[in-house]
Amino acid sequence: MKRDQLSDLYDVAIVGMGPTGAVAASLLGQTGLKVLIIDKAEEIYPKPRAIALDHEIMRVFQELGIADVVAKYTEPFTASEHFGADGQMIRRLDMLPPPYPMGWTPSMVFLQPPVEKILRNRVQSFPNVRVSLGCELTSFMQDAEGVAISYLDAAGVANSACAQYVIGCDGASSMARRLCGIELEDLDFDEPWLVIDVQANDAGLAKLPTCSAQYCEPARPISYVICTGKHRRWEIMLLPGEDPEAMLADDQVWKLLARWITPQDGVLWRKAAYRFHALVAKDWRKGRVFLAGDAAHQQPPFLGQGMCQGIRDAVNVAWKLKHVLLHDMDVVNSDQFLDSYGLERGAHVRALTTTIKGIGRYICERDLTLARMRDIKLLADQGGIVKSVPRQDLIPPLMTGLLSSSSHNAIGTLFVQPRVLHEGTTTLMDNVYGHGWRLVLNSRAQSSAFQAFETFDWLTVIRLEETQRVAVDWFLRYPCDAVLIRPDHYVYAVGSVGEMAIELTTLKGRL
Repeated sequence: MKRDQLSDLYDVAIVGMGPTGAVAASLLGQTGLKVLIIDKAEEIYPKPRAIALDHEIMRVFQELGIADVVAKYTEPFTASEHFGADGQMIRRLDMLPPPYPMGWTPSMVFLQPPVEKILRNRVQSFPNVRVSLGCELTSFMQDAEGVAISYLDAAGVANSACAQYVIGCDGASSMARRLCGIELEDLDFDEPWLVIDVQANDAGLAKLPTCSAQYCEPARPISYVICTGKHRRWEIMLLPGEDPEAMLADDQVWKLLARWITPQDGVLWRKAAYRFHALVAKDWRKGRVFLAGDAAHQQPPFLGQGMCQGIRDAVNVAWKLKHVLLHDMDVVNSDQFLDSYGLERGAHVRALTTTIKGIGRYICERDLTLARMRDIKLLADQGGIVKSVPRQDLIPPLMTGLLSSSSHNAIGTLFVQPRVLHEGTTTLMDNVYGHGWRLVLNSRAQSSAFQAFETFDWLTVIRLEETQRVAVDWFLRYPCDAVLIRPDHYVYAVGSVGEMAIELTTLKGRL
């Protein structure tokens, strides 16, 4: 690669500045790495998209220093009540009770345009991150030293740059994925739906359900979601033979909504027709190019995890690229280390997509007899009484990749973020101890245990002085003396103090 012929040199180039790309750029940017991010759109996408996020994602926003601002555009996600073929409740999804394990409300609805603007502003705040909007990727070439990318700017002028690594976050029709020749595996879900956003007035709100609802009715499955403020969303399944564009006409939309509201009860804000897919990339990396977000996977929206999945991708690939590029852990086998990104995220996405697809299958059942059989089974599985299930219980742990080989059931789960006492005030754990590799000791561990880990200068050893028993309860659930946590807050290993010293030595050998 003739780098002297290229106008710009970067550590990482990111294609796509949606939430996934923006988070990746900010995480890398705040480490001091030089980053280029391009996006062919100059404005934030205006049509209905993500409306849900969870406490894991707010913890990422906390790391970026924007969580308190984002929180202004969020509200707790109401319970979701699922109703069967004959109108009876068959399932109820809710969230974990306080004290909240991650320090944030476990499930939230949010307004994407202002949140995405906050993310973009954060990206643009880093002097070492260059943002180029209105730019479309056209090609790239890579070798052992880096990747040369070519793109057209808003005026159609050809530009080039070179980066050590590239992350393709450019959506479902990803050019980065196509240039890599990576195929998507179809997980066998393909259904056409309308997504309708309404700004209801007070009269309309008085008519509407006070919980979000899933109408699992064979005649036409419909989702109803209570969003922020007076925003309400309906996701409506299209039936065979219905033309999506014709069904998006205002008069047709109001006919579909007539069961709940009329044109006098609010205004149509946004509407779009989508096909809900279940697709996962067969490969997540080709050489120095990684895929993330919708470029790597698409899933039905029935748990509101689409944006969350993309941000999990961004976090995973960002902390690993940081270690490789900054040499802060002396990673020896960088290829094997970076391959763990696709192993971890691929398995996690497949497991969660399988769960979401299962929910979608029973929601979309069109046969009345089979729907009634479904309802009977769902109720029987709950002992005949509908029991609230925390949405978080449906999110799988990490199952493979850079994790201890121990079989302990805490490994691969997210570690909690308790409120801790620090300098006379109460704050969240990450605000005090950061986001790197951390070893949290049980309160019964001896002070001398700190000395066992002094040689690991990249490790923060913590004994928490918390206020709500969140960590205490975690150690009761997963009995151990110490827990080793990765930079993305997933548990790498648990055990005694002595076992953790061995685990840390083994970890260095794996790098």
